[in-house]
Amino acid sequence: MKNCILIFSLICLMSLSHKGFAQDSSDASVQLADNYLERSPLYDYGDLQLNNTFTIPDYETKTNKLKISGTIYESDGVTPAKDVILYIDQADEHGDFDLREDNDKRYVHHRGWIKTNADGQYTFYTFIPGNDRRYNQLQQLFPIIKEPSKPEYEIGSFLFDDDPLLSKLCRKRMAKKGDPSRILKPVKKDGVFVVQKDIVLNSTNSNTK
Repeated sequence: MKNCILIFSLICLMSLSHKGFAQDSSDASVQLADNYLERSPLYDYGDLQLNNTFTIPDYETKTNKLKISGTIYESDGVTPAKDVILYIDQADEHGDFDLREDNDKRYVHHRGWIKTNADGQYTFYTFIPGNDRRYNQLQQLFPIIKEPSKPEYEIGSFLFDDDPLLSKLCRKRMAKKGDPSRILKPVKKDGVFVVQKDIVLNSTNSNTK
């Protein structure tokens, strides 16, 4: 009789555990948006509490550390833009994208998000990416902007002035298009490359200062 009671108790415990596991799994799946796999990575910050400063993964282990900061302005070029999300991702120091997977979605490991403060300011602590000479890949940071109550949009990648693959022809083309400010010119201070990058928002696109 005691054995029967013990077996019955174990069955009940297993049933409850399974039910709890199923509930947890169900809750986890509900947290993922219906368009999770297709949507921009800008929205994949999960439980992170965004503020105006972010440190890219592996920052401490990189040789060419980079601090990129600036102000994001409204389209008038004067008013600081509050609560704008700026997302960037990049290749590693060898020019390769460290691709990983979460919930069946691939993502770039070296990425980050900020949300501007009341003064429109932001700062990323990251590193200067490398070139992938196999594909003539420039050193680039790839930004996406999300203004409050507006869809996200990409802006021109941030380039580096001393990039050996950034040819004179590329520079001339950017100058003709009016966006030479995409080229960053970091200065090394106390072991860290520092550069300022201001962004002016536009209803259909963004310009940089």
